[in-house]
This record gives sequence, structure tokens and C-alpha cells, in this order.
Amino acid sequence: MASEMVSEETKKGSMWVLDQNLDQPMEEEAGRLKNMYREKKFSLVLVLRLAFQSLGVVFGDLGTSPLYVFCNTFPKGVKDPEDVIGALSLIIYSLTLIPLLKYVFVVLRANDNGQGGTFALYSLLRRHAKINTIPNQHRTDEELTTYSRQTYDENSLAAKIKRWLEAHSYKKNALLILVLVGTCMAIGDGILTPAISVLSASGGIKIDHPKMSNDVVILVAVVILVGLFSMQHYGTDKVGWLFAPIVLLWFILIGAIGALNIWKYDSSVLRAYNPVYIYRYFRRGKANSWTSLGGILLSITGTEALFADLCHFPVLAVQIAFTLIVFPCLLLAYTGQAAYIVSNGGHVLDAFYRSIPGIIYWPTFVVATAAAVVASQATISATFSIIKQALALGCFPRVKVVHTSKKFLGQIYIPDINWILMVLCIAVTAGFKNRSQIGNAYGTAVVIVMLVTTFLMVPIMLLVWRSHWILVAIFTGLSLLVELPYFSAVLFKIDQGGWVPLVIAAAFLLLMYAWHYGTVKRYEFEMHSRVSMAWILGLGPSLGLVRVPGIGFVYTELASGVPHIFSHFITNLPAIHSVVVFVCVKYLPVYMVPLEERFLVKRIGPKNFHMFRCVARFGYKDLHKKDDDFEKMLFDSISLFVRLESMMEGYSDSDEYSLCGQQTEKSADFLFTENDNANTVSSNIDLSYSSYHDSIIPSQSPVRGNSLVRSSGQTVGEELDFLNRCKDAGVVHIFGNTILRARRGSGLIKKIAVDYIYAFLQKICRENSVIFNVPHENLLNVGQIFYV
Repeated sequence: MASEMVSEETKKGSMWVLDQNLDQPMEEEAGRLKNMYREKKFSLVLVLRLAFQSLGVVFGDLGTSPLYVFCNTFPKGVKDPEDVIGALSLIIYSLTLIPLLKYVFVVLRANDNGQGGTFALYSLLRRHAKINTIPNQHRTDEELTTYSRQTYDENSLAAKIKRWLEAHSYKKNALLILVLVGTCMAIGDGILTPAISVLSASGGIKIDHPKMSNDVVILVAVVILVGLFSMQHYGTDKVGWLFAPIVLLWFILIGAIGALNIWKYDSSVLRAYNPVYIYRYFRRGKANSWTSLGGILLSITGTEALFADLCHFPVLAVQIAFTLIVFPCLLLAYTGQAAYIVSNGGHVLDAFYRSIPGIIYWPTFVVATAAAVVASQATISATFSIIKQALALGCFPRVKVVHTSKKFLGQIYIPDINWILMVLCIAVTAGFKNRSQIGNAYGTAVVIVMLVTTFLMVPIMLLVWRSHWILVAIFTGLSLLVELPYFSAVLFKIDQGGWVPLVIAAAFLLLMYAWHYGTVKRYEFEMHSRVSMAWILGLGPSLGLVRVPGIGFVYTELASGVPHIFSHFITNLPAIHSVVVFVCVKYLPVYMVPLEERFLVKRIGPKNFHMFRCVARFGYKDLHKKDDDFEKMLFDSISLFVRLESMMEGYSDSDEYSLCGQQTEKSADFLFTENDNANTVSSNIDLSYSSYHDSIIPSQSPVRGNSLVRSSGQTVGEELDFLNRCKDAGVVHIFGNTILRARRGSGLIKKIAVDYIYAFLQKICRENSVIFNVPHENLLNVGQIFYV
């Protein structure tokens, strides 16, 4: 047995031994990093501290719901005190089933390394099934430390579902549209949350001044909203430490006031904890009770933001904060308000503020306003994060993203989106002028996001968690049992404000899908029109042109092959740079790519061609910051590749490799094949061999079919010196300015999507050169038009 192992090792050659020796410590390091990302262990004190901090980020939206739930449930007043008991019972069990059981104990576990929201769920699915609509995935991407996935038995239910999802493109598109619908509704949530929260908090002014006009309240709310959105570019780094104490104080206040009201007014409302009152509520009220669900739904608004705002808080910390502070205080607050309304049925429209003891009225008003601002801030920040994720996945036009904190990576600001949100938010606040219609709009957006989350959790539980189908059925059934009645109730209120989020979501969905369609078509064109390596090799080392000193970075969508833009360039210009680097910027379905694993570099053609490919990989949370020198990182990665390439060549058994990848007698079986013929080296010395069809290191003797001879006389030092001289001579970044047009005879919808919507978005979006901070004097745009 030992002799067989020795002969096997001898057969593989010393290159295999070097590869194993170099990979061994990197595998240990990768394992250490994966454990760090997956199994973060915290001390009890740290968990409690994080639970406290999560109050200001995760629960602000859910905590401000008591400001407006009962006034939206009974907009025409209360006729029967038993209706209040029934509505309270619905609120209690809705809070128990949706925020507590569904989200806190199930959905939060589906986070993507601490990232929550619709796109985080989609990213998890994309890692476990090939459902990406842009087929640029490669097996080397799966070796990232942040890329976690499961393997399946061929006959398992998970494997069957995986094959079913991957079978047809329409299923992938349907899943993408579902994700985009949830995303667009979440953006609508970012508009409606500040409107209803701030307007409800500002309404407290009228309690002490009953003759005050409602326009004054709206004006105060608009001023607060303008101030809130105007301060976004400063970020929350300097004032974020205030958020958790404000929200904690708010929960303590509403809990204490609720407990006082139960004791002071009517403790019989505790009957609502018996679910039989839900049945009696519907039997007594029938149609009116059903439509009132739209108001009761507002008691669980903020639940979807709870998942989207998860950030990097451990799930245990969020669970502790919710079960020990948020949930009990909300139950006390709603029960106390119900006790007050039972005794004072005519004050239902402003029951929250009227139930506050006079001695603490104004302090509570100040804290309520501050809590509304914190809740709005959390929702706005979540909207920025959602847009960033959509942008990274090719579903949103390129916009300016500003990093607002040096300490926290996730704190960003998107100016264009911020002002759009502000205008729409003010329009909703000033246009409707009352909480009831805004509440109807808000409820519509929230329940649709919840339904999308439920539908996405089904494949997550089956594919990622590999849960038993009975557990999946129970989870789905209980979720839909609550959410579908709420959804049917908000349908009755579409004409009473519920149309607002539908219009907003439809507009964003149209823009996002049109942009994604154009992105996919552009990628398909690049794939089908890429240039063969035989043509490039046939041009010879000079590529049939004058090679002038300098480095040319050619940006392309392709991670393999020579792009059409390059052939278009060299057939129209008489010169090209001494060193050519094809740069592919690729976004992966992971939340971030560690810097040491970001770049993959390989050589294209013989050494004397001086052509390289560099794939820069980013996650959906990674940012292109101004202080990042992208050009320097590219050059350093190429220099490192040249050094590592020489190390590997020094250990190889033979330098002879054929053009089509066939080995000589001495070469190792694993090294080069027709589909596996490239040295791929990442900047963390991750030596692997990938299949790109274009990394060819020819033999020292003439290659069959060509008279190319390897320029082996150039040492590593000389090549590095040559690269440095080229860098000093000048660097040019070559971008393709691709214009899409619909073919003649295309349908009307396609023409509108491509010729108008996509073309308009392409004109107003940011250029890639701006995103990567490329100076104008080093920029060269190559235009091309193609028809789809």
C-alpha cells in the first residue's frame, strides 16, 4: 500500500508536491476563516451588550407601531367594547406568530453571514443552485472562505428541487421577479415608514392644543422629514450610540404606561389573551371586522425591517432583545391602550397620547418623536443597503455609493436615492394628510414583503437547511394562515391609499427588470462574439500592431475568452500597449470577498505576448471606496502572479506543453487538459488550475501549427522590471461603451424596454470609470452598438 502511494506521488511529480505543500497551510487558514464567519462565539456579556445595541438598529420600526395601530383599526370610532377585546386578541397572536415565531426564531437563521433581507435569501439560493440569470459562475468562486454551500445526495429531495429550479430559464426568471417584487416593496417601506412614524409622533402636539389646525402638524412632520433626509450624508457614526438608549427608554415608557393603564382603567382586557375572542370578533363584525385587519396588520409592521436591518448582530442577541424587552413591552403597550379605549371609546383616534399621565406627557412626546426618527433612520439605511445589493447583482443602474463610516463597513449613503425617497415621503405625508390612508399604504407594502419572504424560505429550508418536508409545510402553512387574511384585507383598501406602494413598486420593478434584461443581453453578446485564441496567437507577439510602452487595462464582462471590444480596438487602431491586461469585475452571491482573495490572475498566450487576465471579485456588500487604489491593486496582483508562476515552473518536471493542452510523457496528468489548462493564482498564494481555454504556456520548441517560440530567456526579475517600466511609461484604462438597440421587427414591449428605458438608465447612471476612480487623462472609451 505504501509503495502504491509513493508511486502515485512520483507519477504526479514534484509540482503536485509543491502544490500540496503550498495549499496545506492555506486550507488551514481557509478553515479558520470559515469558522470565524460561520461560528462566531461570543461571551455572555458581549451578547447582552450586542442585544442592547440591536434595539436601536433592528427594533425601532416595530416599536413605534403603538402610535397608530388602534386609530387605523377603528377610524370611525368604537361602537362595542367587545370589538376592542377582539382586536387586541388579534394583535397579541399576530405578534406571537409572525415577529416572534416566524422571524425571530426561524427566518433570522437564514441570514447570509449576518446579512438579512430579500437579496440575502436570494444569494443563499444562488450558492446552492445554478439559478443565476447571468451565467458567469466558475468553480474557483466556490473556494472563497465566505462561499458556503451544501452537497446533496443524488436521490434526495433537495437534489430533486435543485434540478427542478435549474431546469428551465423561466423558473429562474420567475424567482428573480419574486425577489425584485419583495425588494421594490421594501423600498416602498422606506418611503412610508418615515411618513407614518413621524406624522403619528407629531400628532401629539394637538392633544395639548385641540384647536390647532392639522396643517400645522403636517408642517412639523415635513420639517422633521426634511431635516432627517438632509442629515443622511453625515452618516450615523457619531450619533448612532444614542439610538439604543432612546429606543430602550421608549420601550420602558410604553410598557410602564401600558401596565399603569391596565391597573387604572380596565383589567378585564386581559381576557384578550384567550384566542376565542378572535372567533367572536369575526362572528360579530363579519365584513367590518375583516376590513379592520388592515389596521391590525400595522402592529407587526417593522417585522420585515427586523430581518433586513440584522446587520452583523448575532441571531442570539436579537432573540434575547426581542423576547426579554421588545415583546413584553409591546404586549403591555397594546393591552394598556385597549384598557383606556374600553373606558374612553370616543378617544380612539388619539388613544396613545391621551392615555399618557399628564406629568410625563411632554417627555414621552419628545421620546416618541426621537424614536420615530430612529425608526425612520433604520428603514432609510436598510433601503440604501437593498439598493447596493441590487446594484451588485446587476438589477439596478450604477449610482453613487458613499461610505459614511471608517469604523463600520455597512454604513453607506446613496445621494440620488436619498433625495428620491425624501420627495416621495414628503409627497405622501402632505398629500394624504392623515394616518389612516398612509397606514393602508404601509400595510400593503409590509404584507407583500412578508409573503415574498415566506415563499423564499421554502427553497431555503429544503436546499440550504435540508429540513424535512413536513416541517417546511408546517412553517409555510402557519405563515400563510396569518399573512393571506391580512393580504386579502389590504386589497379592500387599495382605493383608500393602498395603491401607493403598488405604484411605487411597479415603477421600481419596471426600471430594475429593464436594467437587468439589458445587462443579461449585453453579457450574452460579449459571450457569443468573443474572439478565439487561435486568432490572437496567429497575430504573433506584436499582435500585428506596434507595441508601445505602457499598460492597457481592458475592462470586460467576460471572465474567460478575449472580448469583442479588443478585436474592435486593434482592427481600428495601429498600436497597442506593451502589456495588455483584461480586467473582469465580477460580483458573487456572497456578502463580501476578503481582500486577500479578491483577485485571480493568469497569463494569456505565450510569455512574450505580455497579456494577462485579472478577475476582480466582489460581494454584494463590498464597496469601492475613494481611497482604494484599484489600479495599484491590479498591478500588484500581476507582479505577484509572475513571481509565483516562476516558483511553480522551477518545480515542474517538464516545460513542454502543447497548444491544445496535451501533456508530454513527463508532465502530470492533472496539470493541463483541454478544459483545464490555466494557472490561476489569487493574491493569497492560492495555487489552482482553472479552465478558461486561453492560458497557454507553449513549449520551448516550436508549437504544432504555429511558429511561436517561448521567450524563456527573460528571467523573473527582467519581466518584473519590464512591467515596472511599462507602468512608469503610462497606464490606460480601456472601457467599452456598449449601446443596445432592439432589432427590427421586435415587439413593442421589447422596443420600449431596450430603446427607451434601458437607454435612458444607461445615460443617467454612473460610468464604471468613475466607480473605480479612473482619472480622465487615463481613460479611453471604445464605442460599439449591437442589436438584441
